[in-house]
Amino acid sequence: MSSAARGYDAGKKINGRKRHLLVDTLGLVLLVLVLPANLQDRAGARQLLNKHFGRPTRRLVKHIWAEGGYTGTLLAWALATRRCTVEIVQRTAAHTFKVLLRRWVGARTFGWLNRYRRRSRDYERQAQTGETMVYLAMIRLMVARWASQ
Repeated sequence: MSSAARGYDAGKKINGRKRHLLVDTLGLVLLVLVLPANLQDRAGARQLLNKHFGRPTRRLVKHIWAEGGYTGTLLAWALATRRCTVEIVQRTAAHTFKVLLRRWVGARTFGWLNRYRRRSRDYERQAQTGETMVYLAMIRLMVARWASQ
């Protein structure tokens, strides 16, 4: 499902690829999908959920929190085909700070991953290598936490 193609998302001003993550409630990565940036977020989310539910060792996902870029037909599609609900956590008004339930979980995971040099930019030529780098960064983070306990 991954692609070596690159694109440009004019809305988010992203050149190259976008990383779609499925994380648990702690922010630990369950699944990564790297796609061209010109693909809409909703289409990327569909591919991510299809890949997740197509695996034999999948975890049962009943409820998903997502950001505003995933609004639209994804909500009804996920309920009809995957039997899981998608709740969109919208941002508050601009330039005001308010803690929103579960919105920070995904953003925090991206922050953790950006600490690794190879993850901070799109260095990889193949999208699958980019996915592997996300998994390696998360493994390194989890082992470091386990060792410090």
